[in-house]
Amino acid sequence: MTPATNIQAENQALSDPPSPVIAIVIPLYNHAATLEKVVNESRRFSENMIVVDDGSSDGVGEVLSRLDPTVHILRHPENLGKGAAILSGAKKARELKATHIITIDADGQHYSDDIPGFIAAVHETPEAIILGCRDFAATYVPKSSDFGRSFSNFWFRIQTGRKIGDSQSGFRAYPLTLLEAMSWREKRYAFENEVLVRTAWAGVKINEIMIGVYYPAKHEHISHFHRLWDNLRLSFLNTRLTIRSMLPWPHNQINGHDQPPSETVSLLHPIRSLKLLLKENASPKRLAVAVGLGVMVGALPLLGMRAMIILMITGYFRLNKIVALAAGNICMPPFVPALCIEVGYFIRHGAWLTEISFKTLGYQALERFWEWGLGSLVVGPLLALFFGLLTFFMANMINDRKDSA
Repeated sequence: MTPATNIQAENQALSDPPSPVIAIVIPLYNHAATLEKVVNESRRFSENMIVVDDGSSDGVGEVLSRLDPTVHILRHPENLGKGAAILSGAKKARELKATHIITIDADGQHYSDDIPGFIAAVHETPEAIILGCRDFAATYVPKSSDFGRSFSNFWFRIQTGRKIGDSQSGFRAYPLTLLEAMSWREKRYAFENEVLVRTAWAGVKINEIMIGVYYPAKHEHISHFHRLWDNLRLSFLNTRLTIRSMLPWPHNQINGHDQPPSETVSLLHPIRSLKLLLKENASPKRLAVAVGLGVMVGALPLLGMRAMIILMITGYFRLNKIVALAAGNICMPPFVPALCIEVGYFIRHGAWLTEISFKTLGYQALERFWEWGLGSLVVGPLLALFFGLLTFFMANMINDRKDSA
């Protein structure tokens, strides 16, 4: 090999990212009956096996003593929660020079034969979380599990604007750099929900692969999900995350590329605002939809709920919150509400409201409120269409000028 070839090979090695090193982490709490089988089947796919006993009290020590000596065993003196067990396993994996962990539950519901799919997905996109999407169509699934997954998926979409198939699956692959980049408030079951939402906010990819799932008979299944306390923790978490998702300032990005702009979006400077938003890779079509949504909701007589509804809808469809909120201000009193009342009055009476007095706006306030709502169903869509199209054409014009420059 010539010196030039050697130099080229060295440069290539430096430019190529290191191959992922994957450890398998099994968080354990009172699953002595199934642990040994899960460990023995999983260790076929990784030399780095980590079992984290989270304060078990079912005599699992005897099972742990029978495991292969190459399996790394960590023990919490008391039950700290599944999230704490995963983080302990991640810390140990880093000591073993791993770059990623695959978490698999100790209860035997996951099939170890799905692990190669995670390994392949990690090699393909090492920066992403790989989520195992359980195939509920292939097996009997308890109604509570099916409902829980759908409910969790709904709130995940509200909070992030992303759609995933199984936000509750515990069979996952994590990059260790991701788990180390943030501090996590949740340490029990809610930890896995917090990780997905906050990393989605941070711009991290969440990829899914299909996995099998086994649900044993009810008398054989051991679950440590506390219906009261764990549901309360999830409810508090969803409330906190939903409120944060509604706040119209950007989330911290792990890659550091998406920082808050130094300039602000303002209706007083529409051209400058559109240029700023287009720099952030917002398409003219999505900006137009956000404007139309803000105007349509802004026209409704929602009395203090307008901003919350705009933020929830924009979060669900991943539209620009700031644009929608700013567009909603077009409908601030008095002009648009008065126009809606006039249209609503005309629909009800076939004539325009011409008398503006204490009687018509005071004693008959409930009738005017009803007419505001009725008229907004006509005025709102028309204004939304007008301002949405105006935004679309202006954004396209700015893009065309930018491309020709």
